[in-house]
Amino acid sequence: MPQSEHSQASELHNHAAHAHAVAACGHSTGDHATDQELSRRAYDCSQEAARLSRKIAKDEPLPINT
Repeated sequence: MPQSEHSQASELHNHAAHAHAVAACGHSTGDHATDQELSRRAYDCSQEAARLSRKIAKDEPLPINT
């Protein structure tokens, strides 16, 4: 079953948060190459999540307050 755009954006935000947390923990080990890759992956996930969130916001009409 295909995921909704909302589910995809949520999953991307979760992946980014996890990658940031793992990279932060890894900084204490001194393996900076791995940390840089994890940080880059977190950044990429964050950017993709933000892009999809903007698309969703643009595509969906604003609710009308009555």
